[in-house]
Amino acid sequence: MYPQQSPFSNPTGPVPTSQPVAPQSPMPQQPSPLSPPPVKPSKKWFILTIVLGATTLVALGLGGWALYTYMQEKAAIDTTVASAEAEVRRDVVAEYEDKFLEFQKLPNATFVGPDDYGRLTFEYPRFWSVYVAKDAVRGGDYEAYLNPGSVPPVSDAAQLGLRVLIEDESFERVISTYQRLVEDGDLTTKTVSINDETSTRFDGNFSDDIRGSAVVFRIRDKTVTIRTDAQTFRADFDKLIGTIDFNR
Repeated sequence: MYPQQSPFSNPTGPVPTSQPVAPQSPMPQQPSPLSPPPVKPSKKWFILTIVLGATTLVALGLGGWALYTYMQEKAAIDTTVASAEAEVRRDVVAEYEDKFLEFQKLPNATFVGPDDYGRLTFEYPRFWSVYVAKDAVRGGDYEAYLNPGSVPPVSDAAQLGLRVLIEDESFERVISTYQRLVEDGDLTTKTVSINDETSTRFDGNFSDDIRGSAVVFRIRDKTVTIRTDAQTFRADFDKLIGTIDFNR
């Protein structure tokens, strides 16, 4: 008998075992005779780059320093200017306040008494108010009171800016009413001229509540007494009596 062959057997003989193939190293590429040679960086460009960078850094530094210095000096100048402006502003405001107060006290308002009593006139501070208590329309005494702002209730003890009294009394009789105060040393007296008329001025304590000044003079057959009740009004009173005028 013949031996049976396996259906899987290779009739041609055993299959040879595959052998590993050794890797082949790539062939080095040879430069083409037509390719340009490689360009090496120039040292000049390298130096120029360094110099340009350094110059830029220096310029930025100088610019920053200059800007900082400018801002510092500007701030100092602004502070100085602001301080100077504030000082000038204070001086100007103070100057104009003083001028305004003087303007307010300018005797640019005119007081006018009754025509039948010699038409007494004088100038007084324009912000003073005038209150006529007796206008003498039907004869008798004339009484007017002036005071800064408004006139308070009138009394013997009230300290008013000015009292104006025109009465049907002789000059000598009115002067005699102050004689006791002069003798006691409460009042001082001297002769003055009012509108070229010989007059008498009193200064001092007229009462426990009144310390001021007064002038007494004639207008025709009447006697006028103008008095201030406090030393506060002394400067205004002195200016006022220098403007007195009347018809003889």
